[in-house]
Amino acid sequence: MAGFEKDYIHTVKGQIKPAELGVTLIHEHVLVDFIGADKISPDRWNHEDVIKKVLPYLLEAKSKGIKSMVECTPAFLGRDVVLLEKLAARSGLNLLTNTGYYGASNNKYLPSWAFTETAEQLAKRWTEEFNNGIEQTSVKPGFIKIGVNDGHLSGLHQKLIKAAALTHLKTGLTICSHTGPAVPANEQIEILKNLNVDPAAFVWVHARGSREEFVKTAASGCWISLDGINEENAAEHAELILFLKKEGFLKKILISHDAGWYQPGEPDGGKFRGYTAISEKLLPVLKQKGMNDAAIEQLMVLNPAAAFTVSIRRH
Repeated sequence: MAGFEKDYIHTVKGQIKPAELGVTLIHEHVLVDFIGADKISPDRWNHEDVIKKVLPYLLEAKSKGIKSMVECTPAFLGRDVVLLEKLAARSGLNLLTNTGYYGASNNKYLPSWAFTETAEQLAKRWTEEFNNGIEQTSVKPGFIKIGVNDGHLSGLHQKLIKAAALTHLKTGLTICSHTGPAVPANEQIEILKNLNVDPAAFVWVHARGSREEFVKTAASGCWISLDGINEENAAEHAELILFLKKEGFLKKILISHDAGWYQPGEPDGGKFRGYTAISEKLLPVLKQKGMNDAAIEQLMVLNPAAAFTVSIRRH
């Protein structure tokens, strides 16, 4: 962790040193509301109902040694920083929230002004959340979250990644982009480089593709987020992690479950998936296949700390 002492990470409780982040799940959700940007309202859920449902799962993760969780629900999809403050206080976990807008799912979750404003105007909105806090609170974002569709980037989605780049250059926040395939990942990386942002500031969220595509895209220096791990696919993910390690990319892998998902409008918040498959399934398989404790620490502690340290990374 040398060199991190002067740096920091933004959690909903305030700044911490990167060395304090500990074992981290880098892509999880507490609450997600799929009703759409034009209909969403915090009146659609009750904090105590959500806490009653979610807190036991957070405490279960904590009992497995998890110390921090990156909560990836964006604005207009159920981001609720006051709820996250309460859960952080009651669980004792470090929770990170985000700024940015989510264009995937064909723009259903974008506010109306995202269609009309320039990248510079959007970046100003996001930078103001970093400087002044989110929605009249003191909570500041710990990263930028955007989303794009699977194929070639539309003009609108090019604007989102440009806005994220401009925000990064003002704030030093890492850009996590819901992306999927390698094609839109590489198109975003090219836009970042053209705007003088190093790919090390970019997390390729939901990364998927052929082994060749993984190697080619990872060679840019971006973070590879393998964040859909569950009990059924843990062995498959272990093989991919070991492959990427063999190719020299261990220090660029981030892992998580993309779990949780209290859903307003569903009875009792719907079906909720816990945050323990990595601890209970994946890590034992990796150890069984020869991954030592230092490599596990790299994956679960050092990589998240490096990825989410607030730092402007120029190309």
